[in-house]
Amino acid sequence: MNPLFSPPLHRQRHQFVIDFVKKNKPKRVADLGCGECSLLRNLRFHREIELLVGVDVDGAQLKEHMYRLAPISTNYLQPGYDQLHVDLYQGSVTVADCRLRGFDLVTCIELIEHLPLTDVELFSGVVFGYMAPLAAIVSTPNSEYNPLLPGLTGFRHNDHKFEWTRAEFQSWAVRVCVEYGFQVEFTGVGRAPPGLQESVGFCSQIAVFHRLGGNTLCGDDVEDVLSYTRLYSVTYPSLRDNNILRRVLVSEVLYEAEKLTREWMENQTAGSPGGQAEGGEEPRIQAFKEPPEKSEENNPEDEEAGRGGPRDEGEREAPFWRCCSSSPSLVSVPLDVLWSCCPKISKLSGSLINLRHLIMDDPQIKLSQDGAAVMVRILEAEEEEALDDGDDDDYLQDSRHVEASCCSYSAGKEEDWEANV
Repeated sequence: MNPLFSPPLHRQRHQFVIDFVKKNKPKRVADLGCGECSLLRNLRFHREIELLVGVDVDGAQLKEHMYRLAPISTNYLQPGYDQLHVDLYQGSVTVADCRLRGFDLVTCIELIEHLPLTDVELFSGVVFGYMAPLAAIVSTPNSEYNPLLPGLTGFRHNDHKFEWTRAEFQSWAVRVCVEYGFQVEFTGVGRAPPGLQESVGFCSQIAVFHRLGGNTLCGDDVEDVLSYTRLYSVTYPSLRDNNILRRVLVSEVLYEAEKLTREWMENQTAGSPGGQAEGGEEPRIQAFKEPPEKSEENNPEDEEAGRGGPRDEGEREAPFWRCCSSSPSLVSVPLDVLWSCCPKISKLSGSLINLRHLIMDDPQIKLSQDGAAVMVRILEAEEEEALDDGDDDDYLQDSRHVEASCCSYSAGKEEDWEANV
């Protein structure tokens, strides 16, 4: 049977929230009745969000799905400056908890119809009176659409306690606005067939609430209540964490220093001055450009360039390399060269002083005695060949591991009616 809605209705509801987030850029977002955390999993990729919270009364369901909110490998390999923290709580939306007060956005997607009608007023008081978010999105089935759903008798889900018409939903929403100081607009997802939209409306009706008074949150003297049980908490890797910033910067410095050294050696091999040294020995690594001798005629701009000031792209091929007479297998790569030639390093460190400070104590990096250069070891031909062979073996092992560990996740549960169309 062809699906009645494309995309499926639950995806359209989630996309509505995502579009709202993209437009309004809330920093603190809570999803009430988050269930299998599918909406939270989509929202975590939006950089404007700094705190993402899910609440559900079913603790077992949260525990089953909470680890799908954990950071993925990309978050560790390529962390950004944005910082995201995720919390999952077990608790009822009819009970207040001070940790959810004053959020920028609270979502309640297909939630209220699972509450007894006597609890809807409690829900309204907790969400709009106590939590008092800047905005709230509430969606619920539109019972006027039900006759158009094939094979449906009764409610759309066996746990629904009620399903409202558009008039009933709008009446409740207007009462909320009057009592708690909000304004509301109505829309929905799941359009009716041509010619029926006006008479039956959307399949899922949506109310978008905005708190009057903007960022001013009244009632700061409200008692702090901790009713929910936190089941999961994780902070995503961020470059705001100095330890993570240092790790990423060290990795980038090692990579770029090795890359620049290889480029320099290739140029030396292609046209090294002097050929072979006396006695037929290979010449030691020589500098591309010697440092300018100090004199009264030196241009200050030239001295600034020698200390690592901005260089044109064409100058990258001729940085000043200091030879290591004590150890011919080491090349000295000046930090000012790395900072000026490698945009990512300059962006991560901010300044040459910060660059030196962040990497100076890292055991992976060997600095010169004056701390002004990174020492790069030159591998002999035999060592490079052995290393390449080892990489091939590691790749084969990793490939077998990836192939053996591939798995798939089942799709999240849908409403009873939606599973049958």
